[in-house]
Amino acid sequence: MAVMSVWGRLGRDQRSPVVNALVELVTEVGLVLGAVVLYFAVRGVTEGDHLEAVQHGLDVLAFERRLGLQQEFAVQDLVLGRTALTTLVNWVYIWAHWPVIAATLLWLHHVRRTDYLRLRNAMFLSGGIGLVIFSLYPVAPPRLLDVGLFDTVTELSHSYRVLQPPALVNKYAAVPSLHVGWNLLVGVALWRATRKRWVRTFAVASPMAMAFAVVATANHYVVDGILGGALSLAAYAAVRHVPFGNGRRGRHFRAAHAPHRRQQRAVVQDEPAHAPAQQLFGAGGVGDRPGDDLPAAGA
Repeated sequence: MAVMSVWGRLGRDQRSPVVNALVELVTEVGLVLGAVVLYFAVRGVTEGDHLEAVQHGLDVLAFERRLGLQQEFAVQDLVLGRTALTTLVNWVYIWAHWPVIAATLLWLHHVRRTDYLRLRNAMFLSGGIGLVIFSLYPVAPPRLLDVGLFDTVTELSHSYRVLQPPALVNKYAAVPSLHVGWNLLVGVALWRATRKRWVRTFAVASPMAMAFAVVATANHYVVDGILGGALSLAAYAAVRHVPFGNGRRGRHFRAAHAPHRRQQRAVVQDEPAHAPAQQLFGAGGVGDRPGDDLPAAGA
């Protein structure tokens, strides 16, 4: 009974926001990781026929030739034979995708909840649409067409197969390129979240570097990046109209993160995003803190 009494007092006092914030964070991490595992698992079991996928890849090259977009050979010629540049594009393809996405989601969750939710939901939506496209229209990447393009990632690096085990990878999921599309979403989210010059420089450079890397490593076509970017931006625009923070989970999040709400606006002005310690552990209850000034979804 004494333990229950102490826990009850803690729940009524200032420790409940901390507990609620931890529970909410763990829930979000589990949700995102579950979606990633599902994405790779479904993508793996929807892998198309090899001959059909190769023919579709050749069709993509022919389509690019008609539009004057076929630059795969020229781009790869820029990096092959230059060890440092080849290593750089491999690293961009491997390490500037999932690690950057994960770091951005964690940071936005902490300081800019609305931007976090828009990025997360846009990735969910575009990823789901991508899975449908991969299953209905399998496309072999340039590296599998036997047209003279070299798979720099598989031949010269082992890190990518650590981040994405072959059993979970659909090698016929070239169109659209979510490598480019999701890096573009990260760039948009980072640009909105801060005015820091170096962060905004990274927000612009990251999708551009990825668009170059996916072609230079022969993992995607030029048109893949265009389609991946268009799909991801369309998804981002669509989730703009999704109301955030409604329902029981929304109320729990508002209670857990109430001390940080005013600081969310300050992030845009490059001021510290963390609530002062006395706000989190002061004398007031959760209901005494600002709870209704969270920006709207379209803000």
